[in-house]
Amino acid sequence: MESSTSRTSLNCISLADPDIQRSVALLKQACLDSGFFYVLDHGISQEFMDEVFAQSKMFFKLPNSEKMKLLRDEKNRGYTPMLDEILDPENQVNGDYKEGYYIGVEVPADDPQSKRPFFGPNQWPPEEVLPKWREVMEQYHREALRVAKSVARIIALALNLDADFFDRPEMLGDPIATLRLLHYEGQVSNPSKGVYGAGAHSDYGLITLLATDDVVGLQICKDRNAQPQVWEYVAPVKGGFIVNLGDMLERWSNSIFRSTLHRVVLDGRERYSIAYFVEPSHDCVVECLPTCKSETNPPKFPPITCSAYLSQRYKDTHADLGSYSDGKA
Repeated sequence: MESSTSRTSLNCISLADPDIQRSVALLKQACLDSGFFYVLDHGISQEFMDEVFAQSKMFFKLPNSEKMKLLRDEKNRGYTPMLDEILDPENQVNGDYKEGYYIGVEVPADDPQSKRPFFGPNQWPPEEVLPKWREVMEQYHREALRVAKSVARIIALALNLDADFFDRPEMLGDPIATLRLLHYEGQVSNPSKGVYGAGAHSDYGLITLLATDDVVGLQICKDRNAQPQVWEYVAPVKGGFIVNLGDMLERWSNSIFRSTLHRVVLDGRERYSIAYFVEPSHDCVVECLPTCKSETNPPKFPPITCSAYLSQRYKDTHADLGSYSDGKA
């Protein structure tokens, strides 16, 4: 049982607000309540955002045979077809009715760093097919990381840490940052029959920046244990990001801050969105922050490295690449 009729209201945080304490208070309230909030005035122009969406649409409109040439590799770079991902296996009958494209931190194949999970060369559509595509996506990757670091400074202050806590080399100095373009086909979701644009899940990492078109689809469930679950729509925000906390930050904060279940429920319209997932460096040990534990609230989770945690989460939710061989795609 569930209900999903209302829209939720989220706090808006302006990165141009000179009153940092106001931003900290708004963010802290949001993180305690739902782990979702809007970020405005982030410094990425609307003109450039429109160009990123236009380039994304151009890729997804390519013939399937062209897209499958760029099928995601073992580093999770490249194209993910419809139904490739199943985020809520207990409740989904197939997989997510979305296709996507992963772009990570560009590391040349001959660089020793490329041997690490989530690092390596990206896959790019041929220049003659999509001439400006790589240039636009690499610029967006840089711009989104800048915004994410600004948000992380406010989060640090909200957790009573130094503002530059997440800027350290082992944190976001050398991050695992992944851009994912998403296209939801024009289908009507049916939660009662296990059909979703994207199944219910929480994000794996530190924070996610989500840019969307104007088609409503994102829903959040503030209390995953409630019976029935209550799902609320999150309205798109023109020119802004919908930002949510990931499971890693919930672990770090000892469950003080929330990583909230969310999903995509489609109404028959096509929907495009662009997610930017930000995680710390590979060797960063995620363990309870000193400001988040006490004698009455001891650490709830054991320490784990970022790389080990992410590798397992990706493996749990994506199809085996072997299923695409022998013409099965």
